[in-house]
Amino acid sequence: MKTKFFGSFTLAIVLLCCNTMFALKSMPLPEKRNPQIPLSFASIITATGNQVYCPQSTIKIVTDVAINASEEINTIYIQISSGYVTGEDVLTLTGSHPSLSSNWNPNSGMLTISRNNTGTATLSEFIAAIKAVEFKNSSETPSGIRNFSISLGQANYLPSSKHYYQFVSSPGISWGEAKRVAAASNYFGLKGYLVTITTLDEAIFVGEQLSGTGWIGGSDTRKEPYWIWETGPEEGTQFWYGRESGSTTTFAYWNDFKEPNNGGELALKGVEDYAYITPPGFGQKGRWNDASLYGSSDPADVNYPRGYIVEYGGMPGDVYPQISASTSLTMLSITETKAPDICGSGTTLLEAKSAAGTINWYADETSPVIIATGNNFTTPVLNASQTYYVAAEFEGCVTKRTAVIAKVNTVPEITSVSNPEPVCGSGIFFLEATVSEGDANWYDSPTGGTILGTGSLFITPTISSNTIYYAEANNNDCRSLSRTPIEIEIYPLPEIQNQEVVLCAPNSVTLDAGISNMSYLWSTGETTQKIIVSQLGTYFVDVTASAAGNCTNRKTIEVIELPAPEIQKIEVDNRTVTIILSNPQSYFEYSIDGINFQDANVFHDAPGGLQTAYAREKSGCKTASKSFIVLVFPAFFTPNNDSFNDIWEVAGIEYYPEAQITIFDRYGKFIAQLNTSKKYWDGTINKIPLPASDYWYVLKIDNTQPVLRGHFTLKR
Repeated sequence: MKTKFFGSFTLAIVLLCCNTMFALKSMPLPEKRNPQIPLSFASIITATGNQVYCPQSTIKIVTDVAINASEEINTIYIQISSGYVTGEDVLTLTGSHPSLSSNWNPNSGMLTISRNNTGTATLSEFIAAIKAVEFKNSSETPSGIRNFSISLGQANYLPSSKHYYQFVSSPGISWGEAKRVAAASNYFGLKGYLVTITTLDEAIFVGEQLSGTGWIGGSDTRKEPYWIWETGPEEGTQFWYGRESGSTTTFAYWNDFKEPNNGGELALKGVEDYAYITPPGFGQKGRWNDASLYGSSDPADVNYPRGYIVEYGGMPGDVYPQISASTSLTMLSITETKAPDICGSGTTLLEAKSAAGTINWYADETSPVIIATGNNFTTPVLNASQTYYVAAEFEGCVTKRTAVIAKVNTVPEITSVSNPEPVCGSGIFFLEATVSEGDANWYDSPTGGTILGTGSLFITPTISSNTIYYAEANNNDCRSLSRTPIEIEIYPLPEIQNQEVVLCAPNSVTLDAGISNMSYLWSTGETTQKIIVSQLGTYFVDVTASAAGNCTNRKTIEVIELPAPEIQKIEVDNRTVTIILSNPQSYFEYSIDGINFQDANVFHDAPGGLQTAYAREKSGCKTASKSFIVLVFPAFFTPNNDSFNDIWEVAGIEYYPEAQITIFDRYGKFIAQLNTSKKYWDGTINKIPLPASDYWYVLKIDNTQPVLRGHFTLKR
C-alpha cells in the first residue's frame, strides 16, 4: 500500500539519470536502469528552507541547496506540489542567469528552469538559480501551507506520498491499453502503474494541478457495483460501493452530479465500468466519472479518452530514485477565531489561533497599542457589542488585522401570547407568541425539557385534556428570564358507549341514550332519554351536557336482526345429548325441555323416550326445535314384587316399531325376545325364575341403524 509522508525539512535525492524524459505511447519508454546501481554513481540533491511567509512579500523557496551530480543536468522542475492557489501563487526566477531560461505554468503551479540555446550552464549555475527562485502570493490574507518539490526528473513529485506522477497525452486510448502501457513503464528504477488516488491531497495534485484528464486505475468489472483499484500497490482494494448514492470507507472523488451512474451504457454500447478524470469545463475540476472500456469515439464528447496518468512508487522491489527535494512555506495568518456571545452584559473569552508566530490583540483596526498577547483575550464587562482585532506577528512581519466581534445580545422577552378558546373533547391548537427580539422556543414544562418547536407559531398535536405550553424568547441563545405559560382548556364530552340492539320482528325495542340529566336529540327527532323503535337500522342520539361548554357527544345504536338457529342434527350417546347447529353463534342458547335454557349445547342424564331439542337467540327471538329419542337401558332390576325395578324395560323402545331386543344368559343361551308387543322381561323363563346373574342383550332397531349390545344385572 502507498504510504503518505508529511513535513520533511531535508530530503536527500539520488539521481540515477538526470536527462531521461518520460513518455508513453507516442514517445519511447525511458531506458530501464539497474536498480542495484551503487549510490556512488548517483547524483544527490539536498535542500533546506521550511519557512514562514509574510503576506504580500517575496521569499526564496530554499535557504540552501546542494547537488552532487554524476551526470549532466539539462532541466530543473520546481512545483508547488500542495496548497497551490491558482491566480494568487507564483514562482519567479530572479537575478541574472545568462545560460538558463525559465517558464512558469500557472495551471500546474510549476516553474521549469532549463539550459538555453547556448547549452553552457554549469551545475553551479543551476544551484544558484534554485536559490534565486522566489515565491509570492498576491492576497492580503493568504492561508495554509505551500509545499515545493524540486526535481531533476520530469515527473511531478508529491512530498506527502513520496510518489511521482505524470499525465501522458494519448487521445483515443482505451482503459485496458492505458493500464498495459503504464505497467510497462519505468521511471529511474520505479515501476509504473495506472494511478491510484487515495487522499484528497493526491486527488487535487493529480487532477487539478497536472490537468490530468484521463484514465485512472479504478474499475467495477469484477463485480457490480464494487469499485476497486486494479493497479499498483492498492490492487484489489475496494474504494466505493454503489452508484451515485453509494459510499466509501477510504476515499473517492466522484463528480457530485450523480456519478458513477453507468449512464453511457446504451450510447457507448458498453457498460461504464472504468474510472477517469473529467476534462476541464465538465463537472468539478479534477473529479471522476465512469466510462466504458473504449470511451467515446467523438473527440468533442466528455467521454472521449484524452490520455492517462502514470504513478511511480510503492511497488515491491522499488528502489526510490532520490531525485527530488522538498521545502515548505507556512502562510503567516490567523487561522481561527472564536467569540462566544454575551447575554445582556458581561465578559467573554475571545480566542484566536495562528499558523505561526505570536498573536496580538488590539482595541481597534488602526491603534498601534497591543492590549493583549497570546491565544486568549478576556474582554472587560460589555453592555453593547464591541469589535476587537487580532493579528499574527513573526520576525517583524504582522498580518492584516482580523476582526473579532464580541457580540452582546439583548435579553429578549415574550411581549404577547395567544390564549386559545376552550374546546370540547379534543383538538389541535395554533399557539402564537410575539418576542421583543429573536424568536420563540416552545416547551411543555416551565423549566428544562426539550424544545418542541421554534418560531412565532406552534401547532400542537391533538390535545384531549387540560395542558399548559410555555413560550421562551431566544435571541442568539440569549434566553428570556422566564417562560410564559399558555393554558389549553378541554371541556369533557358526555361519556357515551355505542351499542348493538337486537330487534325481534315484528316486536319493538327500547333504545336508551345511557346517561341521565342531559339534553337529547335523536335521529328520529325525539328528545327523551329513551325511545321505542320497531324498524331495523342505525339510530343516533346527540347527548348535550348542561355543564361548561355545553359539549355534545353522539351515540350510535345499531338495531339488528339476528339469524335464526338451524339444528343440523341431534347426537344421542346413551343419556348424553348434543345439539349440533349448522350456524352456531355465541348469542344462541339451548334446551331439551323448552323451559331451562343454557349456553352449552350438551346435556347429560336426559330422560328416556321421545324428547324435543330447542335452540334460540338469547333474547327469546327465533326458536328452532327438533325431536329425538333417548333409549334408556336399565343397568339392573330386582323382580321381588315390591313395585320397584321389578321388570327390565328399555324406555323409548316404543317409538321404534321394528325394534327387537334379544336377551341371553352369560353362556349365550337364548332367554327372551322383546318388541313393541312385549316390552319388558320379568326375570323368568317359562314362568320359572332365573338365578341372579349378568344377562346380555342385542338391540336391532331396524335395517338402517347399527346393532347395539350390552349387559345388565338381575338381582334377587
